Amino acid sequence: MRKKIAAAVVGLGLGGAAMLFTSGSAQGHGYSQDPTSRQAFCADGTVADCGAIQHEPQSVEGPKGFPEAGPKDGAICSAGNESFKELDDPRGGKWPATKLQAGQNHTFSWTITARHSTTDFSYYVTKDGWDPDKPLTRADLESKPFLTVPMNGQKPDATWTAEGKLPEGKSGRHMIVGVWTIADTANAFYSCADVEF
Repeated sequence: MRKKIAAAVVGLGLGGAAMLFTSGSAQGHGYSQDPTSRQAFCADGTVADCGAIQHEPQSVEGPKGFPEAGPKDGAICSAGNESFKELDDPRGGKWPATKLQAGQNHTFSWTITARHSTTDFSYYVTKDGWDPDKPLTRADLESKPFLTVPMNGQKPDATWTAEGKLPEGKSGRHMIVGVWTIADTANAFYSCADVEF
């Protein structure tokens, strides 16, 4: 409890006041492990100069309702949280990328550090021809998720996994945006994963 309060106070100082007050006291937390998200690479030390996210990869929380609502364009990977802005930096297209086979079945997974009632997990992929040298916008993504896993209010396990089919016809470098939508708060968790098809 003391750790949560301390984290909330730090969050207020780092521009997280809106998330603190909209997410309530029983927050869920988590991030994508497969495909490996930017915050996972920061947390395990694969990528340096990540700022605060290296210590709390599970905290990329912002308004739900993506893509109609949610974080603004250019701040999708940080969920609009200024203290995690390093996740929005394209780093010249040099983020490590997970190798995937388009159209194949894949086991998607998240590390869940606080289980919470869940609406669904949804996955979006970038359009062909998107520019990995620029911060991600909605216009860069296909309009519909290629995979949605309904949870109907259930709480995911500490390691959540689901089988799903990767998008067809993709090749080269892309980004997959995973969105974990919480059922009983106004928020969702966002995870951007750089991939190579």
